[in-house]
Amino acid sequence: MNPVSFTKTALREIKHIIASKNIPAEYGLRVGVKGGGCAGIEYVIGFDKKNATDVAFDLQNIPVFIEKKNFMHLIGIEVDFYEGSDVRGFVFNNGVTKQPDV
Repeated sequence: MNPVSFTKTALREIKHIIASKNIPAEYGLRVGVKGGGCAGIEYVIGFDKKNATDVAFDLQNIPVFIEKKNFMHLIGIEVDFYEGSDVRGFVFNNGVTKQPDV
């Protein structure tokens, strides 16, 4: 089981970026987090080489790398891609929904 899932829209955009930006074959998709203080964590995505401390998995022939220290923060995260008239980019959905007030 992969810790992070990707929507079809996100996968299509990732493949488009790889093809159009000529991402080198030795690079994979890095998914991670930064921060963690009072403001919480921020999810990040980009292309990078594999590090010795990475957990790696394959996503439709795209290598995905996650630093071991970030692994627990990413379990259950879904990566989507949003393209609207106002903004365009990757969106991280963590499945947390606000419970109705009782």
